[in-house]
Order: sequence, then structure tokens, then C-alpha cells
Amino acid sequence: MRKDIEFKTDDGTTLRGWHYTPDSGAGPWPTIVMAHGFSAVKEMYLDRFAELFAEAGLASVVFDNRNFGASDGQPRQEIDPWQQVADYRDAITYAETLSETDPERIGIWGSSYSGGHVLMVSAIDRRVKCVVSQVPLISGHRNARRLIRADVIAAVEAMCADDRRSRYAGGAPAMMPVVSENPAGPAALPTPDSYKWFTETAATRAPSWRNECTLRSVEMFMAYEPGAYVEFISPTPLLMLVALGDHLTVADEALGAFENARHPKKLVPLKGGHFDAYVAGFDVAGPSARDWFAEHLKG
Repeated sequence: MRKDIEFKTDDGTTLRGWHYTPDSGAGPWPTIVMAHGFSAVKEMYLDRFAELFAEAGLASVVFDNRNFGASDGQPRQEIDPWQQVADYRDAITYAETLSETDPERIGIWGSSYSGGHVLMVSAIDRRVKCVVSQVPLISGHRNARRLIRADVIAAVEAMCADDRRSRYAGGAPAMMPVVSENPAGPAALPTPDSYKWFTETAATRAPSWRNECTLRSVEMFMAYEPGAYVEFISPTPLLMLVALGDHLTVADEALGAFENARHPKKLVPLKGGHFDAYVAGFDVAGPSARDWFAEHLKG
């Protein structure tokens, strides 16, 4: 069963999403807290994962990140990773208040940008009893230097500095596309598979998605280092799903982070690229996450 929900964060911002509960049995149930990645909204396949979890007797709290989709927040289309981490923790607190939730059996799931968030949250919030990190960002700085040509990085840094001066003078935040049909064009995620997945998924499933983000979002991306927390996740059980052909949140960074994590941990390699986990590779990614949560939250 799915119902619409909304809850307040610590700073009073209203976040909105869905609460999934199993159709059979009686709660309180183990509950998974879930949000999407860079600029994505919950309709971009998070329902498939939550439905699969519900079939296995796991509830889910699924929400749109602030400034996106159905959630409130200003400035719109701004992605602050540290604020999103704080919002995950507030979503856990909200989940604890629900009569359907067993507060001693809470897990978190994240993918791509939020795959990095859950690494940090599970390292610093011991209410989390199990974590699944799918195709995660590990190092914003190193990843940016893989996505942005070396001869262009200085120009991007100069744009960010100019934007800071403009905002200081009272100007509106500068904006840029999330994806571009031309990989050489300005875009936060400058890969052909990013353009294909976002535009096709928005057209078929997520009309609220907008192809823009603040330039400051890119600046914050370049300073975000969730992989620094990976060794502190233990003893919380960690499942990491890594797409071996991932050139967006690059696979070798994720594999290196997994080696640095301590037990209990498990690695599931996925065929294909970054976005295959949602569609073509869902038959591996979804059940792997479901079984990990079931093992550690129900067993």
C-alpha cells in the first residue's frame, strides 16, 4: 500500500513523498528511508524499488529532496549535499514516529549522489541498522576531474567565483543544464547516457523533473567527499552495488571505497553503465538490495 506523506525537517522545510507498507501481515515493519540522486525526483524508478521491498515485508519512506519535485525549499533546483544528508537524518526521525515503523530496524538506500549520502549517514547515525549504496559517488573532487576536461576546469572554477560575487551583490544564482545532448556542451552531468536516461525517464515517468540546477550545486559537488566516511560505517552492514561500466560516478572509485570499508560488507557488481541499475539491471539491483535488507533487518 502506498500513501502520500509530508514531514518537516529540522529547519522547518516541508518534504513530501510516499509511505509504502506491505499489503499483508502486521506492523511495525522494518523501514527503508530512500531519496534519489543528483536532481532526480522520486518518480524516476524509486517506486519500483519500494514496491519490491514491500513485497518482502519491508516498509519504505520515499521522499523528494528539498528544492525538487513535490518537496518545498529554496532556491529551487539547488543541490546541497550536506543539507541532503541532514534531510536523510530528519527523514529517519520522521519514520521513527510512524506506528508502522519498527524504530530498531531502520535501513537506508541511496543511488548515485544519494548513494554517497547514505555512506555518510550510516557512518554518523547509529539508528541506521543496514545500508545499501547503489552506483555511489565517492569523491566529488576526483570525480569532477574525470568528467571535466583538464583544460576546462579553470574556466568552471572562474564561473563559480563570478557566481559567488554576483550572489554577494544580491543577484540570483546562476543556472546550468543538468544534461546536454551535446556532451561538449555545458552540463552538470556531461555524458551521453545521462542525457538519454534523464530526458527519456522525464518524458515517460517524471514530468516534474527540470533540466537545470544552480551553478553552486556543481561547486558543492566538487567539494563533497562522502567516501571519507566509508571506513566508519562498520559495524552497520553495507551492501555496495557497482556498475562496472560506470563512467559517471566512476566504477574504480567505488571499488576502491569498498576495499576501504570494514565488515560486514558485500559487493554486487552490475553489468552495464550507471543508469542500468534502474531499468535493464533492475532484476539484479532490486533483489540484491531487498535480500540485504531482509537478511539484516528481518533475520
